[in-house]
Amino acid sequence: MSTMIRPPSLAVALLAILCARGGPALAQSDQADRIREAATSFGEIMSAPDRAIPRSVLDRVEAIAVFPSTLKAGLIVGAQRGRGVISVRDRERGEWSVPAFLTLTGGSFGAQIGGQAVDIVLAVMNRRGLENLLQNQFKIGGEVSVTAGPVGRDASVSTDVQLRAQILSYSRSRGLFAGVSLQGSAVRQDRDSNEDFYGRRFRTREIVLDRKADTPESPDAVAAWRAALEMYAPSR
Repeated sequence: MSTMIRPPSLAVALLAILCARGGPALAQSDQADRIREAATSFGEIMSAPDRAIPRSVLDRVEAIAVFPSTLKAGLIVGAQRGRGVISVRDRERGEWSVPAFLTLTGGSFGAQIGGQAVDIVLAVMNRRGLENLLQNQFKIGGEVSVTAGPVGRDASVSTDVQLRAQILSYSRSRGLFAGVSLQGSAVRQDRDSNEDFYGRRFRTREIVLDRKADTPESPDAVAAWRAALEMYAPSR
């Protein structure tokens, strides 16, 4: 007995067409949300003077990367995965660059309670640290000096380790904010997300230093991110 194969219904066909057409727009919207989350996380961290990144750090910083809602798992030691953004301070132009996208994977950090989502902030303190972070893949804990940063808006970068550090790292979990070790973690360029948002598969350097990326169709997300940076770390 033969089985008749029915053609897909009109509704199914229309849905397929809409999904195909909406793919790029949906992807761009997802990346815009990621930028907004980073801006919100950074603003919330800095709004508490006793838990904020110190002014002495922000005055010197070359770039800031924020990984909002990074998932960490495990008790005592666990892995993490996060998707974030980075912008570079341009003192000559008096502005922060548009954001490029990064991922943070692997490694472990400190005592944990399983299943938490944390915000990770990397404060890039000098050009060497920036050059390392702009590589296709950058592993924390090798030749690059990354250390837990001091906390408190009026705290000072006083120890030799912190003064020599190329990158200072921070995390916030359940309202608690502190410097954090990210030894063994890997930061990678997220060129897929760069393409989703800017329409071209840019490298991180091309966006934050070479300024090849045009402002996308979601300028409000970029404006919110740059405004959060400008409020607490003025570009001039």
